Amino acid sequence: MGRDDSQGKSNNTSSLPQTPKNLKIPPSKVHEEFAQELDELEELVKKAKNNTQKK
Repeated sequence: MGRDDSQGKSNNTSSLPQTPKNLKIPPSKVHEEFAQELDELEELVKKAKNNTQKK
């Protein structure tokens, strides 16, 4: 017998597959996480520019 290939709505839409619970970010904190990542990226770019100017 073959598998059922139904593409209906899932009961676990709020969960992420194969993501440990301690790594999940609540939806209310997503903007905070993006802001932190962008700040880190900006600092890395500044450091890279300083390193290239010194050489």
